[in-house]
Amino acid sequence: MKRLFLTMVAVLSMTMAFAENENAASLNNTEAYNMTVNMKKLAVALGLTKDQMESVAEIHKTFAAEMMFAAQSKGEERQKMVEKAINKDLAYMDYVLSSEQYRKYVTLLNITLYNRGLR
Repeated sequence: MKRLFLTMVAVLSMTMAFAENENAASLNNTEAYNMTVNMKKLAVALGLTKDQMESVAEIHKTFAAEMMFAAQSKGEERQKMVEKAINKDLAYMDYVLSSEQYRKYVTLLNITLYNRGLR
């Protein structure tokens, strides 16, 4: 009887732990699409001028909004929206940044997307 009770407690606690992980994974999945960054640190990393910083901030604000909008979508549509937002962001950044700055930005963006599981 004692073993049966302990077994039931162990099974119940494992079931609750798995359910908790599923909810956390769902929450973390949408949090991965939050692309807000510290613009001052990005400006230092890329060596932006004041004019570039203003433009990059506006472009990135649009990108972050599009990524959060994509987070609300499901499945294949979500992936299409993410790719569209990334391509649009890169096109605008290519126009504003020098070739060296753009290369650094692409590297930072790819690392960020990879670390968040979006690529």
